[in-house]
Amino acid sequence: MTVARPERLRLAELTSGVGAVVLGIGLGVLAADRLDRVGLPLLLVGAAVHAWGMFDKHRLERQADAPDAWWGPVAYWSCWGLLGILAAGFMLRLAGVI
Repeated sequence: MTVARPERLRLAELTSGVGAVVLGIGLGVLAADRLDRVGLPLLLVGAAVHAWGMFDKHRLERQADAPDAWWGPVAYWSCWGLLGILAAGFMLRLAGVI
């Protein structure tokens, strides 16, 4: 039996996550007319759940001294940056600036 390397497992997780995002975007586009009233709440809940899961996974991996693939910290901090941009855009939209 072959044991998967941690960096290979992380790549598989990342690939799966990206696929889920693309799938969700596709479903959202197809159902846009029916989902217009729940789009913003879904976006907020999804962002909050994703942020918590990302933070918790990172914390657990650091406690376990799990080795990092080179792209792990890049993906982690890039995602936090994108969530920050999303939050700023949301606040600007609420303020009527955009």
